Formats: sequence, structure tokens, C-alpha cells
Amino acid sequence: MDVRRRCERRAGRPRGSRSRRCVLKADPSRQWRLLDLQAIDSRLDQITHAKATLPQTPAVEAARRELGALETDIVNARTAAGDVQRELTKSDQDVQLVRDRAARNQSRLDAGQGSAKDLQALQHELASLARRQAELEEVELEVMERSEALTARVTELEARRAELVARVADLEAERDAAVTKLDAEAEEVASGRANIVAGVGEELIALYEKIRASSGGLAAAELRHRRCGGCRLELGNVDLSRIRNAPEDEVVRCEECRRIMIRTGESGL
Repeated sequence: MDVRRRCERRAGRPRGSRSRRCVLKADPSRQWRLLDLQAIDSRLDQITHAKATLPQTPAVEAARRELGALETDIVNARTAAGDVQRELTKSDQDVQLVRDRAARNQSRLDAGQGSAKDLQALQHELASLARRQAELEEVELEVMERSEALTARVTELEARRAELVARVADLEAERDAAVTKLDAEAEEVASGRANIVAGVGEELIALYEKIRASSGGLAAAELRHRRCGGCRLELGNVDLSRIRNAPEDEVVRCEECRRIMIRTGESGL
């Protein structure tokens, strides 16, 4: 078999003790395939991280928050403008009532209807109505100025919203384009993974995946110049001797990080 497991008693331990280690055996060519598989998985992990940390993502979120706050401002500005418009309508009605009453009184006065005392009273009322109309028109002018200012504010906010909506759309388009590019790369990188997995063998793949899950995604690394490619630590003489004397089909692991170490011509053994 190309992949098999052999359990043996550790040196110096009495027979029957539980201190045994199981050694996985795999043809060196299958072990070397782990390096190709690890390269694929590492790049796929990098792509996943890149998708999760796209610079466009926080920019989109910030722009959306700004847009949400702006929508609230627009609602408040429209409400205020509506309130003032109703106030302006009432002020205009008040002025019109005074004008109408003054017009009726002026008509009666011009027609000479009533006694001299009544006509004199009409003149006094007309004077009073004129003052009242002036006061109401001054109030109406002030309300009109506020209404114009609030209307202009609504127009300004709506223009800003249009700009911000366009900005959000641009940022989302940039983000989506980046995601599409990364997805295409991931699909290309992963295209040959299944064939490599099939060439490694189920038992060795199971060990590889178990280590990947507990070691930050890096399960297999080259033993290069007496250093583990996983933890980057230089192996001691005892470990080097153990690996040097191990059969070439034995799957060796780093005593420090427990990752699979692949022996090559540059291992320095």
C-alpha cells in the first residue's frame, strides 16, 4: 500500500505500556504532493482573507452610514419646511382676512352709509386694520424668509444625497469587481486540487486537514536547511538524527509545531 499506518513502542518504554506512537507511511511522491496541495490551500486562504478585508468594504459601509444620516436630515428638513409652509399659509390667511375687512369697511365708508358717528368709527377701524395688516405682513415676510431658507436646505440636502448615492454605487461596483476577480482566481487556483487530493491518499489527507484546522491553515511544509518550514525553527541534532534514520516513506512531523515535514534534497540531512 502507498499509505499505511504502523504503530510501534517508543524506545525505553516497557512492553505493554500505552506509550506508543503510530507512524503513518506514505510513498515519498505522495508526500511531495502535499506541498502542491499546501500551496493551493495557502493561496485560497489568502484569497478568502483578501475578500474579507477589501478596502472598498469599509468605504461602502461608511458611505452607507453617511447616506442613512443624510436621509434622516432630509426627513427632518422636509418636516420643518412643511411646518413653516403651514405657518406661512395661516399667516397669509390672517393678512387676507384683515384686507377683506378693510375692503368692506372702505366700501361702506365710500358709500357714505350710516351716521357720522358710524363713519367716524369706520375710519378709526380702517386705521387700526392698516396697522394690523402691516404687523401681519411683517410676520408673513419673516415666515416666508424662513420657508425659503428651509426649502433651499432641502434642495441642498437632496443634491448631496444624489452625489452620495452615486458614490455608494461606484464603491459597490469597485468592491464587486474586486470580489469577482478574486473569485475567478480562487476557481483557477482550486481547479487542480481534487486531482492532487486523489493522488495523496485518504489517510494522509485526513491527517493534513486535521493539522490545517489546528495550525492556522499550514499543515505541510518543506524541511529545508534543517529548518521546519512551518514554525521556522532549526531542528536539533536529536530530531535530525531521528529524521535521517527514518525510512523515506515515513511521514515525519515537527516536534515543535506538529506539522508534516516534507524531506527534499535541500533538507540538509
